[in-house]
Amino acid sequence: MKRLIALLPTSVSRPVRILAWLSLVFQVILIGTGGAVRLTGSGLGCPTWPRCTDTSFVSTPEMGIHGVIEFANRMLTFVLALIVVAVFAAVVRYWTERRDLFVLTLLQGLSIPLQAVIGGITVLTGLNPYIVGVHFVISILLVINATILVYRVYRGPRGARRIAPLWYLIVAHTASLFVAITVVIGILTTGSGPHAGDEKTPRNGLDAELLQHFHSWPAYVLLGLTLVLVAAAWALKLDVRRWALALLLIEAVQVVVGLTQARLGLPPLLVGIHMVLAGLLVAAMTAVVLSLRSSANAPEAVDDPWELSSAGQRL
Repeated sequence: MKRLIALLPTSVSRPVRILAWLSLVFQVILIGTGGAVRLTGSGLGCPTWPRCTDTSFVSTPEMGIHGVIEFANRMLTFVLALIVVAVFAAVVRYWTERRDLFVLTLLQGLSIPLQAVIGGITVLTGLNPYIVGVHFVISILLVINATILVYRVYRGPRGARRIAPLWYLIVAHTASLFVAITVVIGILTTGSGPHAGDEKTPRNGLDAELLQHFHSWPAYVLLGLTLVLVAAAWALKLDVRRWALALLLIEAVQVVVGLTQARLGLPPLLVGIHMVLAGLLVAAMTAVVLSLRSSANAPEAVDDPWELSSAGQRL
């Protein structure tokens, strides 16, 4: 055991950064595969939980493609669990120096059984749309967590210094609020429409067409706020401008996909892309908010690819 512990990193190194990125990438992938389960009507491909059938933990040939899709999504959760355990182990030896990383990875670790239980409740309740929505909300929160982790392994702990005007912070946080509103209404919209599950899956009973309009309104407000963030960041030469631009580009693609899917009758592929883009949107918004305050000049960040050329120094 002592030899094994001795092999663990004692500071943030390249393997730690790779694991942090993997945790973020797989959180987003899991949103995509979870969407695939829903969009193909495979939510009950494994009709029970924790087993796939009453007698088997794996899907059987009789269950067809729906069983394969649902079981594959469950297996991907185990892959993510291994990554989360690995990244936790990678930071545990220096947890007193980098308590921020310890807490972030611990929360990720605790989320795995939580998500598994909620996923099980989802199956056992016959894909209740509100439980499915909670499942997705937790996935979004985990994307935020993983984005913060990636940011912190490069930038070091959060500093106290504000590096943007107060009004800019207010606009950015207002934009983040509209991201949250857009995501929540999007969840309700999906739960009321044709992709809540298979044809037997209960819907939430809300007006799907009306919700589509409600979903678009905060998205357009967000787009306007982001244009302000990008224009001001360039005018004031703020370090946040790269992330503000990334946020704007994701929003632009998201708007195009959203309008196209609405006009084409919600084809499953476009809806799935829309869901994945929601994860990327949340990640970009998180990076924007994180970039508004200084970060400690951690020694391990000497090769920091997040370095800001305009400032000539790391935050």
